[in-house]
Amino acid sequence: MTSATTTATPAAKSAPTNELSTDERTRLDSAIAELQTGSRTWTALALTQRVTLLRAVRTSVAAASEDWANTAAASKGLDGRHPLRGEEWLSGPYSVLGALDAYIETLSRLAAGTNPLDGITIDRAPGGRSRVHAFPLTGIDKFLLSGYTGEVWLEPGVTPNTARAAAGLAQRTPTVSGGVGLVLGAGNVTSIPVLDVLYELLAHNRTALLKVNPTQDALVPVYKRAFAPLIEPGLVRIVRGGPEVGAYLTGHSDLAHVHITGSAATFDAIVWGTGAAAKRRRRENRPQLKKPITAELGGVSPIIVVPGDWSDADLTYHAEHIATMRLQNSGHNCIAGQVVILSSDWAQADAFRAALRRAYANAPERPIWYPGSPTRMHRAADDYPDALVLGDRVLVEIEGDDDPTALQNTEYFAPVLGVVSVAGAGQEFLDAAVSYANDRLQGTLGANLIIAPATERALGGGFERAIANLRYGSIAINGWTAFGFITPTMTWGAFPGNTIDDVGSGIGVVHNALLLDHVERSVIRGPFRPLPRSLPILNGGGRLTILPKPPWFVSARTGAAVSEGLTRFRANGGVLGLVKTLTKALQA
Repeated sequence: MTSATTTATPAAKSAPTNELSTDERTRLDSAIAELQTGSRTWTALALTQRVTLLRAVRTSVAAASEDWANTAAASKGLDGRHPLRGEEWLSGPYSVLGALDAYIETLSRLAAGTNPLDGITIDRAPGGRSRVHAFPLTGIDKFLLSGYTGEVWLEPGVTPNTARAAAGLAQRTPTVSGGVGLVLGAGNVTSIPVLDVLYELLAHNRTALLKVNPTQDALVPVYKRAFAPLIEPGLVRIVRGGPEVGAYLTGHSDLAHVHITGSAATFDAIVWGTGAAAKRRRRENRPQLKKPITAELGGVSPIIVVPGDWSDADLTYHAEHIATMRLQNSGHNCIAGQVVILSSDWAQADAFRAALRRAYANAPERPIWYPGSPTRMHRAADDYPDALVLGDRVLVEIEGDDDPTALQNTEYFAPVLGVVSVAGAGQEFLDAAVSYANDRLQGTLGANLIIAPATERALGGGFERAIANLRYGSIAINGWTAFGFITPTMTWGAFPGNTIDDVGSGIGVVHNALLLDHVERSVIRGPFRPLPRSLPILNGGGRLTILPKPPWFVSARTGAAVSEGLTRFRANGGVLGLVKTLTKALQA
């Protein structure tokens, strides 16, 4: 997800390992040796014991959550009064607590001799696919996140029975060790390193060495407290360091696997090296990395706006929705929406553009903190001299003879939003927009689509076929794909088919708390209108939600308090606190 800077450099055999001191190499070697011992401990634990251990981790994460969120916010220049500090509660401890709850449920079912998918609906999706209705699975999620649902679509040909038989992954054979894995942690979102470590442990039976990205160094004490129940028995180790540490570790013979959240350039440097030597290895198909690697590498995410008959309130709401997709975390997200695809034949296109400019301009200011992002933002302004530059953000509207190539192929990882037009209405537009997203935008990680309920009904089966044709690993309909990121029973990763020769947005998936195999994509569906316009008499057949404005919207006035309150409720329960949080949510 840190698609802007590197977390490791190549680990060729010829690379000089003496960049590290003897003491540093000894420290890293000792950590790996301890994890090798820990892997024997892990495989000796019964599933019930693993559940007990995960519950202890949950307790330690809950205890660390306030320090976690505050430290993360401070590291990004958000003080205690900043209206967007709630992002660090939701994208940090909230996400991890939810994942732990979901993993505990999956392992508890396996320990009891039942299937993780028992009681969960599996039906058919277009193209010979099966889909698992993976969200919501609890009463509290149905209530708090009403209007949102999530499906995991499996690869064509995978039947419901096959899905059930494979659910559980490595936890079906807990005594078989996967060795020791290396996690090169993301530098932008604080839950990512923790979630990736949990996936190594639970999906693959691998103990894990986490190398923290230098941008997250301030979080290391928090991570160690949160992971203490896994660190003590030797199941997890956490190390710091720059590129030279990453280079040493990726080439270490005692590590069985590498997982990286970062950029395609970093991935290629790890797998092939750099310069002339890398070109030669590619020609000869001799990668320097001698172990398997998985990756999540970002991309240029589309936001398809399907034309319809929208009210002024609809225009305003979804303009703020799109501004959130780009501006959350200052745009330092692999899943930040970057290219808005509008219909040039939509009668309301100009009105929506005006609403988008207002929403984009009115969002709270915040620091651009991720290394390299200011340079890319300035490059966008240079590439598009007519762009609207608003201090800490850029809005590019492609018109006439403007060349969209840079916008389509550059993941800015910064607050740069583009708008392009495609002709047509109804199914014609939707099919053209899907083709544009598939064929012209770099990457396959996530796509967003906004459509009025009446328009979706009018398209009928053509709408679902269009969704099936979108080649993205995560798709959000009337939502943002980041909702799928923080929903643990959904999967997270690029659309399948990438290889080390052409890695695109990455290889493999993470999160996936139901431990599903043969995953193709996840699909989130949300409400087109918020409360009170989501009420049946007003919503035009859309979905009911109790949220007047989601707390993750950058325009949510009470987003910080609601995000903190939801995390505290997730951590500790408490009806009174939840009531106070919901009262704040109604004031958003």
